[in-house]
Parts: sequence; C-alpha cells; structure tokens
Amino acid sequence: MKKLLFFLSIFGLLILAACGTEGTQVSMDATLPSSLRSTSTQAPTWKDTASIPVEETSQTLSQVEPTSTPEAISVAAENLQTPWEIAFLPDGRMLITERPGTLTLLQADGVRIPISDVYERSESGLLGLALHPDFAENQWLYLFLTYEASGGLWNRVERYQFDGTSLTDKFVIIDQIPGAPNHDGGRIEFGPDGLLYITTGDAGSAPLAQDVNSLAGKILRLHDDGGIPQDNPFGNPVYSFGHRNPQGLAWDEQGRLWSAEHGPSGLGSGYDELNLVEIGGNYGWPEIQGDQTREGMVSPQLHSGGNETWAPGDLEIVNGVAYFVGLRGATLYSVPLNDIRPETLQRHFANEFGRLRALRLGPDGLLYMGTSNTDGRGSIREGDDKIFRIDPDQLP
Repeated sequence: MKKLLFFLSIFGLLILAACGTEGTQVSMDATLPSSLRSTSTQAPTWKDTASIPVEETSQTLSQVEPTSTPEAISVAAENLQTPWEIAFLPDGRMLITERPGTLTLLQADGVRIPISDVYERSESGLLGLALHPDFAENQWLYLFLTYEASGGLWNRVERYQFDGTSLTDKFVIIDQIPGAPNHDGGRIEFGPDGLLYITTGDAGSAPLAQDVNSLAGKILRLHDDGGIPQDNPFGNPVYSFGHRNPQGLAWDEQGRLWSAEHGPSGLGSGYDELNLVEIGGNYGWPEIQGDQTREGMVSPQLHSGGNETWAPGDLEIVNGVAYFVGLRGATLYSVPLNDIRPETLQRHFANEFGRLRALRLGPDGLLYMGTSNTDGRGSIREGDDKIFRIDPDQLP
C-alpha cells in the first residue's frame, strides 16, 4: 500500500509539472504591515461615459498621494482586480488595465471603462496597455486582450482615442494572435524607434514558437497603424521567435531590447529567462532551455535554473539595472546589466506582498509595482490588489 501511495503522489506531481502554468502562490499572512497601509480617506467616484457605460463594482478604489520625500516603499493604490499593466498620462495620472476587462484611471474622480469582448480565464483577459509616443497630440491608446470566437480563443491589439473619460474610434492593429487560457504573452511597448512591440505566448502549443509564420511564441513589431516595417526579418509582424511566454519588455540606455520570459514551470523545471533580444533571433523554445545551446539559437543572459521559478512579469531598466517582478517568485528582482550573473541577482521584498505582475517607471523616477493576488492563484490580503510605489535608490 505504501508503494502504491508513493507512485500515486509522484504521478500527481508529474501532472502538475506538465501543466506549464504560473503556479499557485503559497499562503501568506493576509494582513499588510501597518506602516504600508493606506491612510487616504478619499475614494474616487466613477464618471459615466457617453460612449461606454461604467462597470458596476462592489469595491471602492483609493489612491494615495506621494509624500514630498519618497519612502523606500509605500502604497499608491489599492482595491484593484488583478492589475496587469500600468501607464502614465502626460499629466502624471495613472492608467491601469484590470484583467477581468476594465481600463481604470486613478484620480480623485476616477474613471472605470469596461472593454468589450474580453475573455478572462486563468492567464487570459485584458492584458497590455501602451500610450502612443505622441499621445499628447493624437490621444492614441493601445490595448492587448483575449477574446473568444468560433469556439476558440484569440488575442488582438486594439487602438482607441482616449480623452480622459471615454474610449472612441476603435481600430484593430493586429488580430488572430493564437490565444489560450495560459501562455498569451500580452506586453505591448513602443520602442525608441517609434514602433510597437508585442509579446505573444505559445498558447499552449510549443511547436508554434518555432514557426516564423505563426504569431504565437514571438515578439512582434509593427507601425502604429499595424503596418509591417520593411526591415522585419520574415516579411511579416515577427521580430524574434522561439519564445514561450514573454511578459516583460524594456530598452537599455544603448537602445538594446530586453525581455523577461516564463520557462516551463512545475517539478524541477523553472528556467525562467532574461533575454537580450536581437532582430530575427531564435530563442530556442521548446528546443533548448537554461544553459543548453544549439546552432542558430540564442541562450538567455540569465535564467532561474531548474530549482527556482520566477514566473516573471514586467521589466524595467533604470540606470543600467534591470528590475523585474515575479508571480510564483513573489519577489522584485534586480540585476546590473554590466555584470549579469546568478551571484549579482538581488531579491527584494521576497514573499512580502504575494504575486507580482506589473512594473512601471513613473515620471517621478519611482517604480510602481502591482500585485496579482486576486487572479485566482494568490493569497488575498486586505486591500488587494495594490500598486506599490518604490524608490529604487533606497533598495538595498
């Protein structure tokens, strides 16, 4: 009987390893330290919009203004539903995508706009958000979302005009990106070249990542209207391929593109990656992982190894240091780009706030970090989900 139970337990672990999802965060204390709790008594009311009705909610959002002297870490906003992306308007106001399908503007009389056709399940839903480099003039806002059609899941990028209270002039930038409950990628960013970069996951079908004619398991690059740049390497939207589930994009001071990417999670198979992305590069999934090499494939600059899982979310680069957040890792990680080694990887706030997905450098020079404890995999604490404000100069 003992042998039977042993083999059954091993079989169960193997099933979990094969799932390849972000994993469930272990239970943590449900309360936030008193020093980090919000002291704001103001709660924004949601303005109705002429074009899109305001979504009803039983929760009250609150926003906390920064002090004149930045603290090492403080709460910037709370009572959010799985915040996925953060962006700042030219006047400094914060926009957030909430994965169930809401675009939220945080201000004293904040606005919540439900986005149509969003399908949320597991890791899918309303994901990436980007503002056009000339947003102050054209008011163009871009969203990445999962939707259901003909019995299947797909992802697309949409462009709108955002006037501060409503979205109008919907325009589809790219459509029919393979989707799934897991591995959708979803990060969208404008690069220093003024082009739009989009991360896509393998949608649970690993071979698609090696197919340059598929939009799955890629980093895509497009003009702001969805047009294909002439120097894209394969004559289509694909910029690089062989990615499993990239969810972080950032450029360093030299204009180089970096990506944080999920490796296969599960028993003994973390291998999450920090990649230096080259045009036309093949990043190996599912053929190689970790320190493995193969001709024509690019190995990561840093990986988590087989005994640790970061499950990385977004990525920012500040003064030559790459910062990225971890979901299962529940940690803010940092590593200097001029000395990337496992020994130089720093871990901040490990297991203090739960699952972490969003990260954005604010116009004030501070990092804004979002939790993801209400995504069905985390341990929900009072006030979750939250956005924390972090001074990178005060990190150890």
